Amino acid sequence: MKKSYIDKVHRWGRVWSVSALCVFFAVPLAISLHLNAFPNFATLFKGLLSILLLYWSTAVIEVVTYAPILGAGGTYLSFVSGNISNLKLPCGMAAMESAGVRGNSEEGEVISTIAIAASAITTTVVLGVGVLLFRPVLPLLTDPNSIIAPAFAQVLPALFGALGASYLAKYWRISIVPLLVGVVVLLFAGTMQVGMLLVITVIASLLGAHLMYKAKWIA
Repeated sequence: MKKSYIDKVHRWGRVWSVSALCVFFAVPLAISLHLNAFPNFATLFKGLLSILLLYWSTAVIEVVTYAPILGAGGTYLSFVSGNISNLKLPCGMAAMESAGVRGNSEEGEVISTIAIAASAITTTVVLGVGVLLFRPVLPLLTDPNSIIAPAFAQVLPALFGALGASYLAKYWRISIVPLLVGVVVLLFAGTMQVGMLLVITVIASLLGAHLMYKAKWIA
């Protein structure tokens, strides 16, 4: 892969990341300016202090964990458009799996970026159409007493279950250690953040694969 391509990816990735942050902060700032109502920053900082360390660490962990899988372009697109673990990560991994390429390869970089870009565009279009067409019936579908309400709670497990099944079947030896570590961690810390659990299982997977390779259990 040409170096100029990666340079452009990082340059435009930084530009759009900073632009997205500016837009995010512009909305509450515009509302505060329009209403002439600003929060007490001492009180605001005090409230944020209790969760600041958790979310900062999770943000760093997610970047370090997702970047090798999604590639540079896919990572920038994912963090700007959001919904990474639910949508962008599965789309990128599924596309690379279908194309038969690895996440840390030149081909994987391109495939992942295209898949995540298509996912972001599709999501925006589907959401726009869905809001317009399903607005009259959406409250009935999402009502807690609806007969299909339990299905909405199982969307994420079904998505990752279907995605993970192919990997577990193909690399079942490597999956044993991270699965066991994840189960043990959740038994003792069931409320742990997904980002923190993800990095723990990734480390366990790397160490487990390394030890199995040294023991000649895997090729």
